[in-house]
Amino acid sequence: MKRTNDLGRDAVFRLVCRLAIPTMLAQLVSVLYSIVDRMYIGNIQGIGDLALAGVGVCGPIVTLLGSFASLVGLGGSPILAMRMGEGRLDEARRVLNNSFLMLLVLAGALTAGFLLAKDQLLMWFGASQATFGYADTYLTIYTAGTFFALMATGMNNFLIAQGFSGLGMATVMLGAVLNIILDPVFIFVLGMDVAGAAIATVISQMASCAFVLWALLRKKMPVRLGWGGFDRRVMARILAFGLSPFLIIATDSVLLIVLNTVLQRYGGPGRGDTLVTCATIVQSYLLLITMPMGGLTLGTQPVISFNYGAGHTARIRAAMKSIVGLCLGFCALMMVVTHTLSPLFVGLFTRSPDVAAQSVHFIKVFTAMILPLAVQYPLVDETTALGRVRLALFCSLFRKSVFLACLLLLPALVSAEATFLAEPIADAVAATVTTCLFLRFFPKVLAQRAQMEGR
Repeated sequence: MKRTNDLGRDAVFRLVCRLAIPTMLAQLVSVLYSIVDRMYIGNIQGIGDLALAGVGVCGPIVTLLGSFASLVGLGGSPILAMRMGEGRLDEARRVLNNSFLMLLVLAGALTAGFLLAKDQLLMWFGASQATFGYADTYLTIYTAGTFFALMATGMNNFLIAQGFSGLGMATVMLGAVLNIILDPVFIFVLGMDVAGAAIATVISQMASCAFVLWALLRKKMPVRLGWGGFDRRVMARILAFGLSPFLIIATDSVLLIVLNTVLQRYGGPGRGDTLVTCATIVQSYLLLITMPMGGLTLGTQPVISFNYGAGHTARIRAAMKSIVGLCLGFCALMMVVTHTLSPLFVGLFTRSPDVAAQSVHFIKVFTAMILPLAVQYPLVDETTALGRVRLALFCSLFRKSVFLACLLLLPALVSAEATFLAEPIADAVAATVTTCLFLRFFPKVLAQRAQMEGR
């Protein structure tokens, strides 16, 4: 197993690209988990639009479950990279082992909790009498596979943190490709409809989980997964680092739940289900932007964390410029795609001309400010990589607060359809505030680190 990336010595831009592109592509492929499910479900004869609305209600709940993998994976991996940069491999190994135990405990607790509460949650979070059955079937099966989802996602971060971005990409692609193959088999060939989509997803996550654990157990891995060395202080440190990305993802889920609930309430009978169907398609499209960009920023965190641990401040500056530049380039490309190819994307999900036309319009509204978002994402994630968790958390929660305020006010003051303006307003306002704060604190952090290294 060859480690292709030297985080402390390789040319910075090339290193960022070698880490960013595989993780970016891996996240792009991982979007297919949800998109392929929704695409096939939306085309089930006779029930497609209602079934799609039901699975759309499940989407934020599924993401909320997955956010706990980020709590541990994105909390532990920057610490592991810092310890590697400091040459403290034993400490890095303890971080890995403690993270594994935490994911085991979380998987058991979440599976039990969500299975017990799912019926009430679905009705609270936007399901109607017409869509509840589809939502309940999908969520029950998916929740039963929580262990595999958390392990595959959480532990994969520790592969990437050690410089094995190719293996990290392979982990995600294995599950996504398997899901693409199994979905039509279970949904159409075996006639299992929504249940088939959920079963295909769980089987795919099982495969990804097995692969990532196999990779971390190999003897050639610099920091190899083991058992022991458990320490509450290490776990507390992991939770402190992971709190920001966890809350970022978890609050995203909560906001999407509020979005579905608001659309159902202000849309009224019939119209509410249609708007939730449109929102499901819009969110599926937005994932094509946010998931790859998140892969880019999170995949390059080891460059920032490792070089911060090693005291290489010049490499941190160069890496930040490269990461922001890549995000801006990607989002500029996606703006062109939005205004040219979004009708083709929407056509994959619905056979209704009315739903399709509305979804295309809402996609263009929802993504109107993705260039500011291309600045927000790297600044928040790389601030976390520098260990400034509170600042990163504030910037993220500020954006979510603006989004929530718009979700509650716009439909009440204007119309249910105005709810879709909440995203571009939040993106523009939050990116401005985050940029101002980052430009103020970033030079100070690097100056402090340079002084510590000089001693």
